[in-house]
Amino acid sequence: MVHIPSRPIYDVAAIRDIEARHAGIEPPLMARAGAAAVLQALTFVAPDGPPPLIVCGPGNNGGDGFVVARLLRERGIAPVVVFAGDEAKLPTDAHEALARYRSAGGDISHEIPQRRFALAVDALFGIGLQRPVEGANAELIQRINGLGCPILALDIPSGLCADTGRVLGCAVRADATATFIALKPGLLTLDGPDHCGAISVCDLELAPERVLPPSGRTVTPELFRSRLKPRPKNSHKGMMGGAGILGGAPGMAGAALLAGRAALKLGAGRVYVGMLDGTALAVDPRQPELMLRRPSEIYSPGFATALAVGPGLGQSAEALDLLRQAIAVDLPLVLDADALNLLAAHPVLADRVRKRAAPALLTPHPLEAARLLGLEAGAVQADRLRAAIALSGKLNAVTLLKGCGSIIASPSGRWYINSSGNAGMASAGMGDVLAGIAAALLAQGWEAEAALLCAVHLHGVAADRLVEAGAGPAGLTAGETIDAARRVFNSWIDA
Repeated sequence: MVHIPSRPIYDVAAIRDIEARHAGIEPPLMARAGAAAVLQALTFVAPDGPPPLIVCGPGNNGGDGFVVARLLRERGIAPVVVFAGDEAKLPTDAHEALARYRSAGGDISHEIPQRRFALAVDALFGIGLQRPVEGANAELIQRINGLGCPILALDIPSGLCADTGRVLGCAVRADATATFIALKPGLLTLDGPDHCGAISVCDLELAPERVLPPSGRTVTPELFRSRLKPRPKNSHKGMMGGAGILGGAPGMAGAALLAGRAALKLGAGRVYVGMLDGTALAVDPRQPELMLRRPSEIYSPGFATALAVGPGLGQSAEALDLLRQAIAVDLPLVLDADALNLLAAHPVLADRVRKRAAPALLTPHPLEAARLLGLEAGAVQADRLRAAIALSGKLNAVTLLKGCGSIIASPSGRWYINSSGNAGMASAGMGDVLAGIAAALLAQGWEAEAALLCAVHLHGVAADRLVEAGAGPAGLTAGETIDAARRVFNSWIDA
């Protein structure tokens, strides 16, 4: 496998701190940003083709655009530069960048002309934007989006919140984004991936990690590589642990079976499925290796070494009692789906999760997270990172907030954003498979944070491989991702 390093992620406050520590550096940060961005722009334009358009805003992001415009002119490419702002109010560095562009023979316009462009460079608003884009600026963004040419955003697509990935009224839909210094959370989660296109990080030769520890990191196998070891030849199933799955209420047996099959195929030595619907199945005909048991048996000594509670659990009195017992057992625990809804409805149980000695993993989608935090789902989505961190702290559990750019937060304060996966995963049963994968890794002795990082990244990579092979995204099923995840996991171990 290709070894992909985990990359640092910084919020806006941290980026501003890094910038402040490099005030007065030579060449200045704006010159470095423009020089890095022009290399990206040159991949889209040619001297004998249509000109590039550069839309510059009223702040330092606009200054970056003026530097790009000047450097293009120096290479024999005359861009069309549109300035949406007041020259008298430009920051000092941006004002100087505009003056140097003019000295190189360039001029500016205040509206986009009706013509064809090879590229549109978005230098309208940068990472400091906090309020919704309205009026003439909103119209300008819509015009950029409708040009029909590739769009390169500088630092971040204008209109996108750099800390949250939320669209502030409207936002540029870029084909590529040249982001400066380091990644920001908003590029990777919520609406960010739909607006950023291909992201390239231009560190401006600052080596930010030497200056300031990162706020978070991207998820790659580098984070759990020490766990990806071949099994010893002298192995037996008892060494691989036992995963217990609790769920499968009437009408939802499939959820528990999906989790069980995933746990089995990701290496658990034994998998026990405690089905609330005792009449559903005596054996899984597709996966007879699964041991279907009465739920109460799963807690018996010598059975499971890790538990997953929630796939198809329902919210009955029996389900509540099973959850209560699972929390009391001194085993690593995955809490998913209705187990999370029951915690939200019974704060006493949530407090018991917080006080457990054994680790717990939470895998909520935004609505489940909102219930646990006493918020509306919209509030969770408006700041996914803050919600994940809050939930991890509230329940003292490693927490995965599912969605585009899934966020993993640890009680230690560490957080991560996962970028594997695709829209085909928006189908029933995907969460059950993920819970089973995580349970399998916990059963085999993985630490809680490493288990959740691996489970979410592996599941996404498996779905990506299936889409590459033509099995999606439309119609991709949860069950298909299990065998694909097994193939990817073994390829990582053999690498």
